[in-house]
Amino acid sequence: MFGDATGVRRVADGLWSGAEVTDRRGWARSVAGLGTPTADPTMLVVPAVHHRRNTPVRSSTRVSPAPVRRADAFPTSMRFNLERTIVARDERGKRVRREDLADADCGIAQALGVLGDWWTFLIVRDVAGGTTRFDALQRDLGVSRRALTERLTALVEHGVLRRRPYSAHPPRHDYLLTAKGEGLLPVLIALQDWGTRHLMGDGDLTATADAASAEVRRVRDLVGRRLPEVALPGPDGRPVPLTTSDAWSVLYLFPGAYAPDAHDYPPGWEGIPGARGCTLESSTYADRHPDFRAAGARVYGISTQRPDQLAAFTAYAGLPFPLLSDQDGRFGAGLLLPVFRAGGLTRFKRMTLLVDPGSVVRSVQFPVTDPAGSVDEMLALVREYAEVPG
Repeated sequence: MFGDATGVRRVADGLWSGAEVTDRRGWARSVAGLGTPTADPTMLVVPAVHHRRNTPVRSSTRVSPAPVRRADAFPTSMRFNLERTIVARDERGKRVRREDLADADCGIAQALGVLGDWWTFLIVRDVAGGTTRFDALQRDLGVSRRALTERLTALVEHGVLRRRPYSAHPPRHDYLLTAKGEGLLPVLIALQDWGTRHLMGDGDLTATADAASAEVRRVRDLVGRRLPEVALPGPDGRPVPLTTSDAWSVLYLFPGAYAPDAHDYPPGWEGIPGARGCTLESSTYADRHPDFRAAGARVYGISTQRPDQLAAFTAYAGLPFPLLSDQDGRFGAGLLLPVFRAGGLTRFKRMTLLVDPGSVVRSVQFPVTDPAGSVDEMLALVREYAEVPG
């Protein structure tokens, strides 16, 4: 939907009268040659959406009447394998990079100069999720090798990614997020929340999900996936790894839990479906904690709250296990975990992951409609997978 927001805005405003439509073979069509801009921006041809190899241009592409040519009027060879972008020329005919066209005083425009197309966002998403090698990225995304090489190179040049060699002969690298790249994780989470709520959902605010929803399918698809290497700060601020090689891990994610005297629950909290029950869930895990340890599992609670808020609640509830903070979104963005916003904070929808000693997800609980009952169900799953008698 937002394939090239900057391009749409500038073409619609008539600011790119000398722009070209350029495909990856180097063919160009002048936008100016197609006619003057129309008052209706939805009728303009703005071919900055990148298509997978061997996928024809979407039939929904709309163009204005003559003299603008319809997309299906171009040669068939130009309607396949296209990975196109808007290129502009200055008054001397010299090509200008898209980032140079951005508003120098607008942070959004400058960011789009670096993250100018949807492939770039998807690359950052997959790298955050633990897909860090070229062949795996190319296979999962379905993008051409040339296009992936160009975008990885640009992200490294902009300091969003860094290369870490894992083979000298032939030279091969992992691509990892830098601190600058991790700064994009809240952006990915916000896009996911907006798309899930307003495009795939009905727009209602909820902390749960329908059993037949895309969110539920996405969470269930985590089974069999290896978690990325992430350590989250505990109540004392020190990083805690989510998995260990000598025990199973139960990761229960919750919207928010606060000590009674903190008064930190956002307005309208009780009216959000699925939001209540965090204290009950944590207390039940505390009561069953000896049973989980006997079954060979460690328990961790995870929230997007600040470490100091989690420390206050841990002390209030007397929890025998740590509550970890994902306030920067490193864990949630990497796994595309379901979230919602309340009180100005992005929060996890309630779910639980059972992870084996090899960091592979073996079972999930989502949606969780019975916070206390889900604890006993998870204990039974731990015993079943760890082969510990009940």
